[in-house]
Amino acid sequence: MTAASPPRRSVEEQARLEAALRDLFTRMIRFNEVLGLRIESVNPASVRSRFDMRPELVGHYLYGRLHGGVISATLDAMGGLAVTAGVGEKHPNETAEQIMQRFSKVGTIDLRVDYLRPGIGTCFHASATVTRLGGRVGSTQMRLENERGVLIATGAASYILS
Repeated sequence: MTAASPPRRSVEEQARLEAALRDLFTRMIRFNEVLGLRIESVNPASVRSRFDMRPELVGHYLYGRLHGGVISATLDAMGGLAVTAGVGEKHPNETAEQIMQRFSKVGTIDLRVDYLRPGIGTCFHASATVTRLGGRVGSTQMRLENERGVLIATGAASYILS
């Protein structure tokens, strides 16, 4: 005989969780605010964000290319959002507040970025998916593209969850 599954959070509580994640990653993590990240999706299957190119983000002054640190930071932020959304899906009976408390324990333990093309564009779209979500470590794959869909960089990261 199998135990009954715990109740899934309500639609309203899920909406609270998604709003809290958006607020955390766009406003409360101040560096993400500096980058101008705007969260488009917190779907656990694939989180997405975008940001506009601005002079403050230029890394190569002659060509106006996106700074490599901006690329890396964006991919890292998206990986963190992906594992947090994944943790929310893994614990469907927990409230938004409980999942946000779990986020306080998330930290990057490994990050690899492959810079594939110059960061040229007027805006950029970043996405991430969870490849493995264990009890203590989560792994992600990330992508950064410009507004034309040109792949600028990919990344892979691992995050401590507890």
